[in-house]
Parts: sequence; structure tokens; C-alpha cells
Amino acid sequence: MIHPTAIIAPGAKLAADVCVGPYAVIGEHVSIGSGTTVGPHSVIEGRTTIGIDNQIFQFASIGAVPQDLKFHGEQTTLIIGDRNKIREFTTLHLGTEDGGAVTRVGDDNLFMAYSHVAHDCLVGNHVILANCATLAGHVVVDDYAIMGGLSAVHQFTRVGAHVMASGGSMIAQDVPPYTIVQGDRAKVVGLNLVGLKRRGFPAAVLKSIKQAYKLVFRSGMKLDEAIAEIERTLDVSAELDLFTHFLKKSERGLAR
Repeated sequence: MIHPTAIIAPGAKLAADVCVGPYAVIGEHVSIGSGTTVGPHSVIEGRTTIGIDNQIFQFASIGAVPQDLKFHGEQTTLIIGDRNKIREFTTLHLGTEDGGAVTRVGDDNLFMAYSHVAHDCLVGNHVILANCATLAGHVVVDDYAIMGGLSAVHQFTRVGAHVMASGGSMIAQDVPPYTIVQGDRAKVVGLNLVGLKRRGFPAAVLKSIKQAYKLVFRSGMKLDEAIAEIERTLDVSAELDLFTHFLKKSERGLAR
């Protein structure tokens, strides 16, 4: 299961069925769970924990020190969940002391070739980063978001659940759940209705999301007024609560 040319440090912890390809390098503080495959020439280093059934393709770089000049070798971590696909030349970095000391990736994500997850990012579940999509430090990407090819997210920005970011989007402000953004600087251009329907959102919930979207982006109301009107007039649901909670908690301002 481990190719003879692979270099595995004595302290590394690999489940018995982990498969490691030729010339891969695995550091002493790395832990890799059952069913995971590590492709040729990939490098996994740092205090990195990887869950079960992940596929790490050739030339991936996982657990390298942050590209942050404030980092001076502190003991920080990278935690990766289960069933992720990490394609060629993807880079995922350790956290920094100032950012909570951890970069965290959830389950069932796809990181396409040359995508990048910087220090202290929090990536949810079922997220897709297309080719060359880039997350700067301290970015949060919620579940089922899709980042198009060559898109980039400014540090300390949050991308909401079920968002679709078009290719080449330069995202500098928080993106509310369920929306589509595009452009430089990225603006909201509509709702990701195709994605929501594919994920089984009921018709009644879609209707309330559409109404909430219009109040926030089309009514001319101030944000606080729009939120109050949503809570006063629309039927309560977990999906709608997710939308309004995101709006209330935004710290960088919303992409409008």
C-alpha cells in the first residue's frame, strides 16, 4: 500500500489501509485516516490531520506553513474531514496563532487543480473550488457553495451556503446564502434557483427565499428594514432563518 520510494517520517500516523504513491512525502506530525489515498509526489506536512476516504492527487501540497509574514513557526494545525477530493497542485495551509491556530475543511468537498485554501479558513461540507479558485486567509465558506474557476475571496470574507460564484469573481464582501455573484468586485445578480431545486428545496421555501431576496436587493429598503419586514411578513423556516441570520452577522458588509 506504500510505494518504496515514498518518504514517511517516523512519527506519522497512517491507518493500515492508507495507500501512498511514489515519491510522496509525509511529515512526522501527520495523521491520515482509513481509506485515504495519497498520490505520487504529493507533500503532506505540518500538524495535519486527515480523515477517512479522502483522495489526494499527485503534486498536492497540504499542511505547508502559511503565506503570512506574521507566522514564525507557531504550532498550528490543518484539519481535513472525510471523503474530500484534493486534485493536482492544490494547496491547503496551516492556521496562524492570530487566526485561531487552525485551518479547517469539512467533508465531501472537491478542490480542483490549482485551488488554494489559505491560513485560518473554515470550509464547510459539499463545497466545490473549481480550477485556480483562491481563498485568502480567514475566509469562511459555508456548505454547498461553488466557487468558479479563477475566482478569489478577500481575507475575512464569508461566502454563504448554496452560493454560486461565477468564474473570475473577485469577492471582497460577504455573499448571502442562496445567491449568485459575479464580477470584479463581485455583485449579487440573482438567486441560485437551479442549485436549490437540485438539492430538494420545497416550493414553499423557494417562494419565501425569493420574497426575502426581493426585499433585501430590490425594494430600496435599508438592510435593517428589509430584515424586519422578512421576519414580520414571511413564514418562518430554517432556510429563511439561515438567510436572515447571515445578514445580521455580516461584518464586512454585503455584496449588493
